Amino acid sequence: MTHAIRRPPPVSATLARGGAVSRNQVLEWESRRIAAVAQKLELATPTGDIADRRQRLLEAKLSLGPARLRELLARETLWSDRLARLMVRFHPAARRTSVCEIRVDGGTAADFATWFTQRTPLGDVPGMLGACPDHYVIEQAADGSLAVLETAGGSLLAALFYIDYEDISSLVTPPDPRFAHQIAGVARTENGTPIGGVRHQFRNLDAGGFEGRLTVEFPWFSLPLMLRQHEWHLACEFSNWIEASLQ
Repeated sequence: MTHAIRRPPPVSATLARGGAVSRNQVLEWESRRIAAVAQKLELATPTGDIADRRQRLLEAKLSLGPARLRELLARETLWSDRLARLMVRFHPAARRTSVCEIRVDGGTAADFATWFTQRTPLGDVPGMLGACPDHYVIEQAADGSLAVLETAGGSLLAALFYIDYEDISSLVTPPDPRFAHQIAGVARTENGTPIGGVRHQFRNLDAGGFEGRLTVEFPWFSLPLMLRQHEWHLACEFSNWIEASLQ
């Protein structure tokens, strides 16, 4: 007896600076980033289809481990930390945003929000790292915040920062009451300087499925290219996370 493979419902995205994009376009962006990240980490460029390449890059990161990845990217994170603190020195409360709206023809907002918030406490390192090539380390820090080492958008430098989901004090993006489910928190440098944050909001659709408004706040002086490219980053990671949650 044969069984049909269960495929997740279609996921589509709309970028604030780029308009509607197809799932294939997001996968093409992911493919280019896989090659770029492999080069950054001095790895052989993964081959095969997108699923194979994603898995091979993930396996290479897991083999290196978080300590080695932090070591390899230490110079980049040192300079990105200095740059971030410099950018917020003169306008500490001013922010620019990257926004991606995502629509899913299945599942519910509550189920996805619950699935996502459980990933780190459950130790799902592959699930967190594999969603985007630009993820290097995502793990719970000693103080309960989320330590994130990644390349944001079109930046040349990887950055290490900490998201505190218990603190929304310096976010400038207001909550939208139409969205019943929120994942929000302030992002800080290692010395505790607030440099931005996230406010990801989700709601069910009357016709079924759900949508999300994904927002990342950056320092005011962030370059437009980085903001635009980070919308692709959001589309990539959340499309992959949503598909994984629905499998």
